[in-house]
Amino acid sequence: MNQLFSFLLWGGTPGSGSGQTSLVSMLPILAIVAVFYFLIIRPQNKKQKETQRMLKELKKGDRVVTIGGIHGVIQSVRESTVILRIDENCKVEFARSAVGSVESQAKEKEDNSETSDES
Repeated sequence: MNQLFSFLLWGGTPGSGSGQTSLVSMLPILAIVAVFYFLIIRPQNKKQKETQRMLKELKKGDRVVTIGGIHGVIQSVRESTVILRIDENCKVEFARSAVGSVESQAKEKEDNSETSDES
């Protein structure tokens, strides 16, 4: 059994001296795996984390665009859905995951009161 694993890992029988050549022949494969990680997997994970953070931080008053291209203002935020005001009399409920991007954040009341106190 150990001889089988040794043969598969090192490309020969134990003690045949071909261990280094097998390791050298595996370097291109390891390089390809590293390139895939840094060019594909890592950026995708980073983008996914940013999207999750953006969806978690949605709040009333944010101007958003859905993945379908609908522009609106968030009227209320629920656990798994948001209600967008698309027009004066038109409100539509979407899943949070349907929000594609935030155009502008809602201004908080605290920020407005601080700026008025300084004037």
